[in-house]
Amino acid sequence: MLTEKTMEKLRVLAESAKYDVSCSSSGTVRSGKKGMVGSTVGGVGICHSFADDGRCISLLKVMLTNYCMYDCAYCINRRSNDIKRATLSVSELEEITMEFYRRNYIEGLFLSSGVVRNPDYTMERLAAIARDLRLVHRFNGYIHLKSIPGCSQELLNEAGRYADRMSVNIEIPKEESLKLLAPEKDHQSVFQPMRLIQQGVLENKEDRRHMRNVPRFVPAGQSTQMIVGATKETDRDILNMSSMLYGQPTMRRVYYSGYVSVNTYDPRLPVLKQPPLVRENRLYQADWLLRFYHFKVEEIVDDQHTNLDLEVDPKLAWALRHPEAFPVDINTADYEQLLRVPGLGTKSAWLIVNSRRFNRLTSYDLKKMGVVMKKAKYFITCNELTRSQGFAIPDPIVGINELRPERLRPLLISKAQQKRAAAEQQLSLDFKD
Repeated sequence: MLTEKTMEKLRVLAESAKYDVSCSSSGTVRSGKKGMVGSTVGGVGICHSFADDGRCISLLKVMLTNYCMYDCAYCINRRSNDIKRATLSVSELEEITMEFYRRNYIEGLFLSSGVVRNPDYTMERLAAIARDLRLVHRFNGYIHLKSIPGCSQELLNEAGRYADRMSVNIEIPKEESLKLLAPEKDHQSVFQPMRLIQQGVLENKEDRRHMRNVPRFVPAGQSTQMIVGATKETDRDILNMSSMLYGQPTMRRVYYSGYVSVNTYDPRLPVLKQPPLVRENRLYQADWLLRFYHFKVEEIVDDQHTNLDLEVDPKLAWALRHPEAFPVDINTADYEQLLRVPGLGTKSAWLIVNSRRFNRLTSYDLKKMGVVMKKAKYFITCNELTRSQGFAIPDPIVGINELRPERLRPLLISKAQQKRAAAEQQLSLDFKD
């Protein structure tokens, strides 16, 4: 039975955990097992999101403690902050998780912690919670653990046997900026546990090829997070780091968190009126291009454009800078060319490639496939594509090469987009010495 004291601790620690965004997806399936409690359905263990079947899925997102030995400038839980502190015992956290599951509040757990005493002391407790949930309470739902930089390989291996996903947050893409805001940390302390988890995952996969009943090790891979706007790093710096991380076989997601001014008294931090949410969104869109649209970082951002355009999405920005790549003939272009067309996604590009084997496609067919014709019509040609369909003498669509990018751009930007971009560009980004 949960006491009022335990619930008060939970409120404090859930509030402290809300700034970590790297917990949205598990990418793993745990079907129901006899004698076990819980499952993940559809391969997703998502906090406040939706499964493929439209079902809303949630998980408990909490810290074991918000006491911390580190004094990172960007963190609300930094050692020098005068905030309400709390610590849950291992048994209390396990009781909360199981009680919330029985009440149908959650389907999994995302657990992080401040670092107390030393990394091994903290990681030992996180691993013990995952182990007890699996072996003692027979919990078969989703578990995401934050690994503590600097902890031993033995504790990482212990935690990895029971967790679905593990993550270590990079926070700042350049080490000199990280050392400025968090002098007690460095990138080596972050990359080392990443490498150890990767090694464990790859060894486990090899073992499972030869032995049938080998337990899984971090089956949903790793994730990490970078803070956007706390330092002078450009979007190019952030995306270069993301591209490097995605080159690792076990990295599943890089998350981007717009900096929230939680420690306004610290002169090392910028003064922001609000988090850079538009920039955060553009980074997620660029991240999608890297992962699914076969783009490279140097195509999205370059020497002349080190930051993403806040008014238009990254793919449209690339198309406006490269009019020579258009128009694309829908009925003859290959899949990679179709992915470069604004308004076409991976699903619609796949449908086009498969459908045109049976008949030449028209604009009507493209609309049925979900193509955003408001954008795409300026960058494509097809069997028929006119500006005034249904009239006796329709006029042909004027494309990007006839209009020129500078004239086309205003036609594709709504007033709402312009207003949001202008508001964010007016934010104060002064970095004090």
